[in-house]
Amino acid sequence: MKNENIKSVPLVVIKRLPRYYRYLGELLKQGVTRISSKDLSEKMGVTASQIRQDLNCFGGFGQQGYGYNIEKLYQEIADILGLNRGYRTIIIGAGNLGHALANHSNFEKRGFKLVGIFDSNSDVVGSKINNLIVSHIDDIETFFENEGADIAILALPKSSVKEVADRLIALNIKGLWNFSYTELDVPDNVAVENVHLSDSLMTLSYKLTELNE
Repeated sequence: MKNENIKSVPLVVIKRLPRYYRYLGELLKQGVTRISSKDLSEKMGVTASQIRQDLNCFGGFGQQGYGYNIEKLYQEIADILGLNRGYRTIIIGAGNLGHALANHSNFEKRGFKLVGIFDSNSDVVGSKINNLIVSHIDDIETFFENEGADIAILALPKSSVKEVADRLIALNIKGLWNFSYTELDVPDNVAVENVHLSDSLMTLSYKLTELNE
């Protein structure tokens, strides 16, 4: 599917693709080779119609009377999500969150290459996390000059994230995964995903409240 067509796909559909990818991966591990939209819907708790509508945004991939070839669909979704591109990824902030993210095994499994970790705290600069030496943030320009990166994970305090993001944008970073609890305003040529962990907790609180009504 051409990039210009992908840009027209609703964001809500894009956000469901990782869930499809995760479920299909589990089915592959179980040795399942094909599945109908009905059976997949029962496993995922969504309607078969929703699955077909979502996948039709990218060309469909299913065959009437056969369903979906799981391995093929798994690879197609990986291609759509760009998981085969080996995006070079760095982490800015080597505190508790940055440390946990650096040790998250799914980076390599999902095709992302963690190539650098940076911090301004002299107590952590020079230490090793997941076989990477933590560098000082002041070395970031030299790093980009010599090696470069596609994605920066921002595990920073709210007070410093904008300044660091601006530095990265000036270095032509392509994407920012922002955990700073603040919304970043970035140029059109930079992708950003603002993560608010408390939003998920508040959604859970709503669900509990509904159950107890």
